[in-house]
Amino acid sequence: MEQTIKILIYIHAFFGGLGLITGILSIITKKGSSLHKKAGKLFSIGMVTSSLISLPISWMPNHKNLFLFLIGLFTIYLVLAGNRALSFKSKHKTCANLTDKIISGSMLFFSAIMIILGIYGVLSVITNSILFLFFGIFGVFMTVKDFRFFKTFTHVKNAWLRSHIGKMVGALIASITAFIVAGIGIGNLIAWTVPTILGTVYIVYWIKKVKVKPVVNKV
Repeated sequence: MEQTIKILIYIHAFFGGLGLITGILSIITKKGSSLHKKAGKLFSIGMVTSSLISLPISWMPNHKNLFLFLIGLFTIYLVLAGNRALSFKSKHKTCANLTDKIISGSMLFFSAIMIILGIYGVLSVITNSILFLFFGIFGVFMTVKDFRFFKTFTHVKNAWLRSHIGKMVGALIASITAFIVAGIGIGNLIAWTVPTILGTVYIVYWIKKVKVKPVVNKV
């Protein structure tokens, strides 16, 4: 059993590494270029595959870790929602479909669980319970923004691009955090939160850089 787990961990690490490298590549290349798009696709494949493998690992004997399970779900949400945001670029898309709502609604549900577990852990003085609150609140914030986006994207130019940047950079943050915590072995509070804080600053920079203005309907 342990040998099987080790193999899964190696595969998980390989795809996680692929996601980390291609994610950084997509960040430093010109947005919209062929290289950026190819790197983005490999990043998505790497992160989703790595996260899917981490889900069963986090429930296996001697490897049980509810927090890593929830973070795996969070990463999958970010990648899926980030890619789905591209579909809102089409002028023919006038509303969010069921798939969009299921992705964001599921993450909202799991974020609420994180917050509940975080509150319980803090009150019970359980180590690192504040992390559940941190990521849970972050998840609620992002998914609530999703549902607002679903209602307003047809009226705001480039709203899809802001959503795409926010989600994909968020997924890269998860990849970097996983590398620091699991790869290097630094698992303190700073290691868990600093990548998110710095990544959020980067997201805010790009969101402000992308001009957003009301869509003018020509008569």
